Amino acid sequence: MSEAETVGEHKAHWITISSDEYESMKSTLEVLSDTELLEQIKESEEDYKSGRYKKLRELIEQD
Repeated sequence: MSEAETVGEHKAHWITISSDEYESMKSTLEVLSDTELLEQIKESEEDYKSGRYKKLRELIEQD
């Protein structure tokens, strides 16, 4: 029996994803772990729903 062989049932399951997908998932986890950022996103959504925003065109025309 070589050193690479194992005895018993292996419980781990493996999947393969692209490095782009992995980086995307990692970024998502970072955002979801940042409570301050999540609060800012929530406030931004509330501002948008209440109409407290400017359209990009309005911002460009101010210059």
